[in-house]
Amino acid sequence: MRRRLPWALLGVLVLAQVCYPLTAGATRARLTVATVLLGYLLAVGHALLSRGVRAAGALVAVATGGGFAIEALGVTTGFPFGGYDYSGELGPRLAGVPLVIPLAWTWMAWPAWLVAARLAPPGPRRVALAAIGLSAWDLFLDPQMVAEGYWAWRDPTPALPGLPGVPVSNYLGWLLFAVLLAATLRPLAGPAVDRADGRDAPMLALYLWTYASSVLAHAVFLDLPASAAWGGAGMAVAAVPLALSLAREQRHRRPVDVAA
Repeated sequence: MRRRLPWALLGVLVLAQVCYPLTAGATRARLTVATVLLGYLLAVGHALLSRGVRAAGALVAVATGGGFAIEALGVTTGFPFGGYDYSGELGPRLAGVPLVIPLAWTWMAWPAWLVAARLAPPGPRRVALAAIGLSAWDLFLDPQMVAEGYWAWRDPTPALPGLPGVPVSNYLGWLLFAVLLAATLRPLAGPAVDRADGRDAPMLALYLWTYASSVLAHAVFLDLPASAAWGGAGMAVAAVPLALSLAREQRHRRPVDVAA
């Protein structure tokens, strides 16, 4: 059950994301909330089943609690992302922040950390890779959500070429918080999160699926080619080395034919 449940949740999550381009309006908003809830359950559930209560509690405290705090600060003061406001389409709000938003931080923070744990040694390089792996996701997320009208920026300038609705300050704010999140997670979670292993296959698959499906969806189905390009380049920093690492591991596992 410990191994099968994360795979089952990942399958349901993938199905929900496949359905996203087929919906519109209120149905799409509800599906967005449901998808985030699934991603949150998958991330926290995997942390609990694979690393224990301390690691799962640390993930919730740092990513969910910290995510809410930084979003509330952002909505109130404009720091560190820039001035923005949420619409009412993402469900109940507290301090101006939809309650589903901190869950989204948690959803991707855990796989980003595990990817970094697999690819980089403990220390600053791991923190940097985990932070990039998480914050680069927003190169897909923010343009998509702004296009849906789920939030809007008061002054979306200066912006990246092709992404006029989102200021550069937003991406820098994501990177800043992602560094703080990654740097704090290990001390709170303990040594159980120091290394990636075979139990993490669903989370690594989630990261690669998020990368590949986001490029495809933005380029083909959502009419957001610029975010497909920016997000594809940003998440490739972690996704491409991960894919190469998994491919090398798979080659080494293949039986060697010995001539009689």
